[in-house]
Amino acid sequence: MPGTERSGFVALIGRPNVGKSTLLNRLVGQKLSITSRRPQTTRHRILGIKTTDAGQVIYVDTPGIHEGRATLMNRALNRAARASLAGVECVVLMISAPRWTDEDERVLAILKDLRCPVILAINKIDKLKDRSRLLALIDGVREKQNFAAIVPLSARSGLNVADLEAAIARYLPLHPAYFPADQLSDRGERFQAAEFVREQIFRGLGEELPYATAFEIEHFHREPGLIRIDAVIWVEKAGPKAIVIGKGGERLKEVGRGARLEMQKLFGSKVYLTLWVK
Repeated sequence: MPGTERSGFVALIGRPNVGKSTLLNRLVGQKLSITSRRPQTTRHRILGIKTTDAGQVIYVDTPGIHEGRATLMNRALNRAARASLAGVECVVLMISAPRWTDEDERVLAILKDLRCPVILAINKIDKLKDRSRLLALIDGVREKQNFAAIVPLSARSGLNVADLEAAIARYLPLHPAYFPADQLSDRGERFQAAEFVREQIFRGLGEELPYATAFEIEHFHREPGLIRIDAVIWVEKAGPKAIVIGKGGERLKEVGRGARLEMQKLFGSKVYLTLWVK
């Protein structure tokens, strides 16, 4: 019936590497947020939009709250994550089984004064062989806060993700959709292309490459059945440049292949990608 749809904003928050970006991609049914094992892979706030007959949920994927070395990047990412909590209908605090960590405690402290409901999502339960460890974790977290719901799940496999969606739906107000039904994100194609390049760099090079890298799309042109993209990977010094390029340019080719395949899935078109390291 017209006027009965429920729509609202939901923040996904937690320490680095608990699986927030994987969960966002699972919820919207499309890869929008890049993933890797490297902490602080997510550097920007990204909206993932899921529209159904029941309404529209706008998921806010935030950088992981990190309380390590007080670098400029850490402070900037933490500010971005905290700012994403403003104006949301509820918050999903994500932790990783099998234990609650000191970093989880710090994130919870940030949420203490929120007036909106906080749902606890316990991720990676598919990796637990001993169910008693999960039950013990649930009993322990119940004492920390009166969570609106506690949902054990696996963002990777999709296990119990529908239960999380059902818990979220209870807190969405009656409201028309905020975005067109076919829109999946607030980010444009150039941003997504640069992110896919960054994802392949982080996955392929791990700790070999310093965090001080930047990614820029210099040229993005659509033709019938083809997208031509020129991308630049900026590094500070000659050493990292040699690492990215690799012997005979082989590493740069691997990065390009991986990024191009991800772009083709998202954009629904063949992609011709040229990469430069500067």
